[in-house]
Amino acid sequence: MYNFTKIEKKWKNYWEENETFKTDVWDFSKPKFYCLDMFPYPSGEGLHTGHVEGYTATDIVSRFKRMQGYNVLHPMGWDAYGLPAEQYAIKTNNHPGEFTKKNIATFKKQMKDLGFSYDWSRELATSDENFYKWTQWIFRELYLDGLAHHNKIPVNWCEELGTVLANDEVIDGKSERGGFKVEKKDMLQWTLNIRKYADRLIDNLEQLDEWPHSTKQTQKNWIGKSVGAYVTFKVNEKDSSFDVFTTRPDTLFGCTYCVLSPEHELVSHIVCDKQKKEVDEYKEKVAMKSELQRLSLNKEKTGVFTGSYAINPVNGKLIPIWIADYVLVGYGTGAIMAVPAHDDRDYEFAKKFNLAVVPVIEGGNVEKNAYVGDGLHINSLFLNGLNKEDAINKMILWLEEKGCGKKAIDYRLKDWIFARQRYWGEPVPIVYVGDETYAIDESDLPLVLPKLDDYRPSKDGSSPLARAVDWVNTKYRGKDAIRETSTMPGSAGSSWYFLRYLDNKNDKEIANKKLMEHWLPVDLYVGGPEHSVGHLLYSRFWNNYLYDKGIVPVKEPFKKLFHQGMILGSNGEKMSKSKGNIINPDDLVENYGADVLRLYEMFMGPLEADKPWDDNGIEGAKRFVDRIWRLYMEENKIKDATNKNLEKIYHVTVKKVTLDYEALNFNTAISTMMIFVNAVYKEEVFPLEYALGLIKLLNPIIPFITEEIHSILTGRDTTIAYENWPLYDESKTKDDIVTIGIQVNGKLRSTISINVDDSKEIIQKKALDDEKIKKYILGKQVVKVIVVVGKIVNIIVSD
Repeated sequence: MYNFTKIEKKWKNYWEENETFKTDVWDFSKPKFYCLDMFPYPSGEGLHTGHVEGYTATDIVSRFKRMQGYNVLHPMGWDAYGLPAEQYAIKTNNHPGEFTKKNIATFKKQMKDLGFSYDWSRELATSDENFYKWTQWIFRELYLDGLAHHNKIPVNWCEELGTVLANDEVIDGKSERGGFKVEKKDMLQWTLNIRKYADRLIDNLEQLDEWPHSTKQTQKNWIGKSVGAYVTFKVNEKDSSFDVFTTRPDTLFGCTYCVLSPEHELVSHIVCDKQKKEVDEYKEKVAMKSELQRLSLNKEKTGVFTGSYAINPVNGKLIPIWIADYVLVGYGTGAIMAVPAHDDRDYEFAKKFNLAVVPVIEGGNVEKNAYVGDGLHINSLFLNGLNKEDAINKMILWLEEKGCGKKAIDYRLKDWIFARQRYWGEPVPIVYVGDETYAIDESDLPLVLPKLDDYRPSKDGSSPLARAVDWVNTKYRGKDAIRETSTMPGSAGSSWYFLRYLDNKNDKEIANKKLMEHWLPVDLYVGGPEHSVGHLLYSRFWNNYLYDKGIVPVKEPFKKLFHQGMILGSNGEKMSKSKGNIINPDDLVENYGADVLRLYEMFMGPLEADKPWDDNGIEGAKRFVDRIWRLYMEENKIKDATNKNLEKIYHVTVKKVTLDYEALNFNTAISTMMIFVNAVYKEEVFPLEYALGLIKLLNPIIPFITEEIHSILTGRDTTIAYENWPLYDESKTKDDIVTIGIQVNGKLRSTISINVDDSKEIIQKKALDDEKIKKYILGKQVVKVIVVVGKIVNIIVSD
């Protein structure tokens, strides 16, 4: 009987005591393979089945590559800053570090129980001083290079959490964590100019041919590069003007109104007294909406007239200036020119508020709807009769000649808001001396978080760190100074942590240059697709910046990216506490063993697919693991002999599993091994060579039982981890007998089975002797027989 509890404990202890998976990063004699998981936030809930899926996948690849002779780096660490720890501190008044360390210990135990072959000597946490010293160092360099700015900008403010949230942390107007209400608010914030790298981030995607196409497209759309023009509109009877960015300056003759974002700074200057109350009330309502709500195409169009008019620069006509929630101050210039005849949203708005619709592109019927297709220009004076491209170019030249516009490129991507009004995060290494702003000296890093008596957020928007008076009030080069009290976002440390694993104890630099030259980029990076426009974009930005400074040797940090699918509840719904469908990995390991859980999750379906949990499935995985144990320990089939009946299927199995592991097709690899095991059970002799080979093939997926069986088979108390991967003989994977078609005068009439080494003469004789063929050639003259070996026979006959 297979005692998984005893065996898993034995090998877990062996790996730890012998540091089996510790990597000598300075061994450059072997090919390298850097295999990395997106490190987890150590929440109080511990690992879930989704974690197990992704981490098992990278563990399989790491174990596989070690046996293939690679020097494998497979580390793990902790994305340690996060709101749950902050909330714990607020509720209990205990330091969030205590909560985090306790959770890390839980996660680490679970990972060891599951047999993940991490090099724990490279463990790191973003909240460790020797780690965030370098996060602060990178920010300091960004500031000194003019890429970090302190600006008053509209931000997503969450009153309940007492902090600013990034756009990707807000879902349907609520905080991603906790589901608290989020509103827009103008605040002084630190931002990083990621827009400077927008073109590079788009262009480099072409090099990433081992990334999912969907992820690359998502990043392109998020960056949102647009080529067009800036157009300046003067406000009638006011000493004011505003710019709009448009990709269709050729439609300017059809612009019948303009719309400003309710937050646009010009609104308060141009609103007339009669409209002021209505405008102010509308602005208050809009402040309560998320960007997603405001941009929804399905929502009812709303807006308010300011009472002022702009002058269309191309024809001098007065056009009304409105404010509306679908224009965002952080996108483009926060103002748009509306051409309702040729834009669906503008058309709906114009129809609702009885605004003019002037067609300037030939085609469609603007009495019924907007025409968004191409055509020649009409009602456009000097553009009439021109196509789209020619009209755009001519209009841009006209705008530039008249001084009321210019050709431009704009991006949907906004600067990265890089400050949070929270305690639990990296302190921003900035001080203020009077009106001057300075980065603290490099020798003063790390700037360590002070301990507080009260971790609650301030209702006025200031950080809890503002309460640390002795820490805030400091000296900078002999002068009185005040520290910045914001902390960095959780995405700061995760934007470069993959570099630190290479040299995690280096106190002189991020990592040794030779190590980075050897180990980068990461060969395989596995994590969820939800990080496409957050972490994966930010880490590419920082890596490109560090490449420009000559610190890292590669432009892009991740060579191959893979997104695992979600493990769903048995009803196909996402697992959650509220639905009561959470599956606890600890219970499964206790009841079935880690090998069974690993095997089941990899056999559920393609790694990239979402898959519902099935209790019957894990029972099936248990039966297969038990069957493996019986085959090796109870069946008495293993002999140092040969078995011709298993030769072909063994070599086919080795080939298929090897290729499937390379492609992360673990479910089909498992299926192939199950077929081989079925074949072995039908035989009296299981050759020792094949028995050892199968155990090696299985080891990456079910490492505990295979370690034990390998130890018993070889009589050695050493690990299987660095044994040689089984090889296959291509010639022995071929079929001995193949079926080919027989044609008579080009028409398929029958098929025959032949040996792969049959000569043309033998194949011809078999074809002519076939009973079906005899009917077609009876009484006719065989003119010619064409034999294409292994494929087809064509018999040419005449009457």
